[in-house]
Amino acid sequence: MAKTATKVTSTKSASNKAASGKPAGMKNFEERLERLEILGEQIRKTDIPLDEALKAFEEGIKLARTLEKDLEKIDSRIEILMNSVEAPADDSPELELFAMED
Repeated sequence: MAKTATKVTSTKSASNKAASGKPAGMKNFEERLERLEILGEQIRKTDIPLDEALKAFEEGIKLARTLEKDLEKIDSRIEILMNSVEAPADDSPELELFAMED
């Protein structure tokens, strides 16, 4: 039974990752940005082994790419909001479809 529980747990975390496209531990932009900053600090240390620095660098590159994609999406949304045409305030909507029949 222990194997079944482990399998279900690992499948569940894999589905969480697949559903969001992000690791379960890094759900929002701020958390991922903070993680990227930590990785940068780790790489700058002079006493870090080369293989650990390389792993941190690889993770940082992946995070930077996802953050860049998120920023592009946000930029697109802002562009759409800034360029959307609003109806004039004095223009009342037509409600003919909702008119009551006598």
